[in-house]
Amino acid sequence: MHDDNNIDALRARIIAANASLDTTENHHQWWLLGTSGCHLCDIAEQIISQFQAVQPISYQKVDIADFDETLMMAFATTIPVILTPSKRLNYPFSVMDLQQLLIQ
Repeated sequence: MHDDNNIDALRARIIAANASLDTTENHHQWWLLGTSGCHLCDIAEQIISQFQAVQPISYQKVDIADFDETLMMAFATTIPVILTPSKRLNYPFSVMDLQQLLIQ
């Protein structure tokens, strides 16, 4: 898990690349970065669904294919990635890892 000060800057870059994310709701929401046809991204969504059964969180799927090439390549080998407003979690992760995102 990455817990660094660059999350705000990273989220700002993603919003700049995908203007539809520039809403008040999305600024406080978890994002699942992935792309279509990504098997691991499908698994990550299943894990989030399991987590939502015990913890009511909302998340937004964000397709890295909508990013410019530089930003897309920054995630191409690490997706799926969860970005909270303050943390980054690269796959592989579990329901327990998601719980830790809320605690720390």
